[in-house]
Amino acid sequence: MRAITVVPGKAGSARLDDIGEPDRSEGAVLAQMLAMGVCGTDAEILRGEYGWAPAGNDRLVLGHESLARVIEAPADCGLKAGDHVVGIVRRPDPEPCPSCAVGEWDMCRNGLYTERGIKQRNGYGAERVRLETDFAVPVDRALGICGVLLEPASVVAKAWDQVERVGARSKAWAPNSALITGAGPVGLLAALLGVQRGLDVHVYDRVETGLKPQLVRELGATYHAPTLDSLGDLHPDIVIECTGATPVVVDSLARTAAMGIVCLAGVSSGGHKLPLDVGSLNREMVLENDVVFGTVNANRHHYELGAEALARADRAWLEKLITRRVPLSKWQDAFQRRDDDVKVVLEFASA
Repeated sequence: MRAITVVPGKAGSARLDDIGEPDRSEGAVLAQMLAMGVCGTDAEILRGEYGWAPAGNDRLVLGHESLARVIEAPADCGLKAGDHVVGIVRRPDPEPCPSCAVGEWDMCRNGLYTERGIKQRNGYGAERVRLETDFAVPVDRALGICGVLLEPASVVAKAWDQVERVGARSKAWAPNSALITGAGPVGLLAALLGVQRGLDVHVYDRVETGLKPQLVRELGATYHAPTLDSLGDLHPDIVIECTGATPVVVDSLARTAAMGIVCLAGVSSGGHKLPLDVGSLNREMVLENDVVFGTVNANRHHYELGAEALARADRAWLEKLITRRVPLSKWQDAFQRRDDDVKVVLEFASA
């Protein structure tokens, strides 16, 4: 069968390979891959910036965002042939650490976790894959190819889940507004979940025209661009920061209303220095009972929350997020970034 493979750490090593069928040791659920979402992590691995092949192998099968159709599954696992499923990315470490032991491998404390398509486990960029039953999440077939959005949706579902847990520290917490920074797939899905919560949602991005502003407005949210000045005197109760851009992160920390919560969901590249009055920032955060925290990855609970959110969403709106569908035979095109891209998807078979 065909699969996209790469030598981790070696730029330009990606190729479409003919590999063997997935071994049953990888899971009792056999599934046909329908689609693989492409994101910045894949591009970084292709550039040789990081990635780890499975033990005893030189090459890694790429891909951590997936949508597949079940071919066969154990009779008692809740899945059957024809079901649509999404594979969870991370697997708990073998120790396990206290977090992994209770199913919170997204909070792994010792770094011994593995990840499909990233760290020591082959990914979902193959025509057929195997999944452990606990790591195959069913998704509504009515979503069609939009089910491939579940992995990024799980990330923002975790962000919102953590925000709400932090907010519960006060019996009086009743947020009205949220600011999402970044209008890529993660930011737009974060905005969707904010609107589903009945909040007054604002989205900031540098792009002034085109699909991104349109998608935000179709949600009933407010779009701001191209500079941070466009936010005016906005002081949201919640900020979900999805850019990792240093100026935006700094602005987010200082912008919230009293008892504000900032969730940092974007990874910064580093090397960008800005002057920052740490003392004033500390004073403001302490006196206003603000909270700032970071989040990454997701566990099964968050995938299930994400699946529920996608099922409630307008499918026509979700379909607009997928701006390009690239057949496997032209897989290289999927990794060529275009200015009007939102979410690019590699199609292995019809959903």
